[in-house]
Amino acid sequence: MPHCIIEHSVSIDSDLLVPLVFAAVLKSELFAADGSDIKVRSTAFTSYQIGNDKSDFAHIVLKILSGRTSEQKQQLSKRVLAQLETAKLPNCSITVEVVDMDSASYSKLVS
Repeated sequence: MPHCIIEHSVSIDSDLLVPLVFAAVLKSELFAADGSDIKVRSTAFTSYQIGNDKSDFAHIVLKILSGRTSEQKQQLSKRVLAQLETAKLPNCSITVEVVDMDSASYSKLVS
């Protein structure tokens, strides 16, 4: 845990975004110290509209098991946003959202 889902405009290289998100989540110290439980994936969109312009975007959803404090979630969100800011993506809207997953109903199978 967590599941980090990056949605972004196709003109942004996902190979740039994925390691930045991974590094920020790892540095949060909210998950396994070796990063083994951090899952990051991305989806590039060719069709989208942001207002009246066709500017770039990256939206990151961090799905985490419930139980973290509001302060921990805010720190995680800000850390990921700050890490993505280092990419210096021109004319790009970057947003980060932390979503609680219900621990009681979450299931996992590793085979």
